[in-house]
Amino acid sequence: MDRVMGEAELREKLMSTNEEFRRLAQEHQSYDRELEKLSTRPYLSEEEKLHEVMLKKKKLMLKDRMYSMVLQYRKQMEAGS
Repeated sequence: MDRVMGEAELREKLMSTNEEFRRLAQEHQSYDRELEKLSTRPYLSEEEKLHEVMLKKKKLMLKDRMYSMVLQYRKQMEAGS
């Protein structure tokens, strides 16, 4: 490979070739939509506030896992070059 792929390109490649990455991305988007719905409400109950915190933590964990997969894929590509 004559050039280094950017992170966005690596993510696109993983989206098209890796089922786990695709599933994580879909789950991340789902949490994002739920958080968006909560953000439109003028007031959140205590239960909704806890749910919001839980969603943010889950979303961050997914993002970290996806980033880890991107790094691992990059290392594999560089080792194969």
